[in-house]
Amino acid sequence: MNSRYSASTVLLIVAGLFLTACTIGVDRNPDGSLKLDVSLPETAIQSEINAGLDDPLIQDLQADLREGYIFVTADRKRVQSNEIDLLTFRLDLGAKDGALTAVISDVQVNGKSANPAYVSVWNQRLANRLDKAGRRNPDASLQTVTISGDAVGFVWRIETDRSRGE
Repeated sequence: MNSRYSASTVLLIVAGLFLTACTIGVDRNPDGSLKLDVSLPETAIQSEINAGLDDPLIQDLQADLREGYIFVTADRKRVQSNEIDLLTFRLDLGAKDGALTAVISDVQVNGKSANPAYVSVWNQRLANRLDKAGRRNPDASLQTVTISGDAVGFVWRIETDRSRGE
């Protein structure tokens, strides 16, 4: 891969992230690879969680960023009636083998433990979405994820021709 392609890829990533109202910092590592620091605000994370769950019964999803995890609340319409239940769960994000991981836990509906089958489906949907997103740039690997009260931070390593010794 030539350096022009690498630069174009990085610019596309940066442009895409800019459109989601995030902050970005780019530095060059000593080996020539790039370090991309991305900070996504709560509203952007909330939108991604909602899209990742891809459940038309879930409405008014709210993501509350806490130290180290995300607490999610939403209204969930029942399939067979017009009743609405309060759904809450914990979402943990991490980095493993250069990819983003997401695990939903402590799922409750109206204060009672939710059906594990729903949790399994939601975890699979999120995993599939994140896997697809991660495959967009094979030269990028996620190094760390941090969650604070106001944003989720990601540190990516982008390989370049120089870092590969080409």
